[in-house]
Amino acid sequence: MIENWTKEFIIQRLLAITLLVALFVLCFQVVQFFIVPALWAAILAYVTFPIYEFFHEKVKLSPDFSAAIMTVSISLIIGVPLVIGVFILQQEALSLISNLVYRIKVGYLDVPDSFKELPIIGQQIKDVLWRINKNPEGTLEAFRLWVQSHLYYGKVAFDVVFSGLAKLGMALMTLFFFYRDGTSLVRQIRQALRNIIGNRIDGYIDSVGTTTRAVVYGIGLTALAQALLAGIGYYFAGAPSPILLTIVTFIIALIPFGTPFVWGGVSIWLLSQGHTAEGIGLALWGVFVISWVDNLIRPIVISGATKIPFIIIFIGVLGGLTAFGFVGLFIGPVVLAIGLAVWREWISQHKNEIFAPQEITLSDPNAIAPIHNPEQDTVGGNESI
Repeated sequence: MIENWTKEFIIQRLLAITLLVALFVLCFQVVQFFIVPALWAAILAYVTFPIYEFFHEKVKLSPDFSAAIMTVSISLIIGVPLVIGVFILQQEALSLISNLVYRIKVGYLDVPDSFKELPIIGQQIKDVLWRINKNPEGTLEAFRLWVQSHLYYGKVAFDVVFSGLAKLGMALMTLFFFYRDGTSLVRQIRQALRNIIGNRIDGYIDSVGTTTRAVVYGIGLTALAQALLAGIGYYFAGAPSPILLTIVTFIIALIPFGTPFVWGGVSIWLLSQGHTAEGIGLALWGVFVISWVDNLIRPIVISGATKIPFIIIFIGVLGGLTAFGFVGLFIGPVVLAIGLAVWREWISQHKNEIFAPQEITLSDPNAIAPIHNPEQDTVGGNESI
């Protein structure tokens, strides 16, 4: 009887586990597309939640209205620069293509002499330019055929852009519910994890919150400061489309030490166009002003708030970017912060064992023998043999 009951119990347990695993896999397949937008929404909601509480608790607005105000504000903060950047990029692209087609038609396509004098590829550049200017119509026809044969890549690019916009819209829509129901959701998650791990989960959740806010503020403030300073440099150096370059600098500045690739590229372009003073001036501005902000703000804001070594934050940012994409900029440091919190808790619980002084006994073969002193070997003033 007991044996039959045990078999039935085991079979029921296996079936329950199988159904739970199948349910988890199906749920993951359903929500897989929405995981990244939900993570972005959670990060934005957590960082800006004090502002929501101001509208809800201080101004005494309803949860729905407060969440709507915050969602619309975040949408404008993200959407307006995005629309402006896309419009400027479109205008610049049309201008560049029109200018390029015109130069090909008149047979006067050229590049700066500095490119022609480059070793190894300089002569190849000259030969390509000579063939293009010799037969403009043939060049344009070859270009049209190449575009027609590579329309698939345009469809791929369109799908990527459309998917990104869909994820952005989903993140903004999810953001509303995170504002409105965020407190209740956090309580449920905290209680569920407490049921599994115990009360120690409270410290881990606090570590996650502190790290997330510090990383978002540190990376965001650093990128904003570097973009504004770079924009000033672009304007005074006479770089083309300084607003577009400022937006690009802000995006690249979210990655640690990525800003030099932007202002450095603009400096090289200015030098290639013969604007030597402007190119050198922008390079000096980038080295001594723009990059210095990265070395000043980011470590102070992140490491100072989290008490975590900056090298761990740096590894978390780059490792998260590699593993999870752009959202990994914030997930990576949080994961390492949890690991560091677990490590510190384990060390504090066992510090008496780890750092306890080792006792040396006489039976220990590795015990250190006392140092022999001949002067102590005398008994009554006579030396011992």
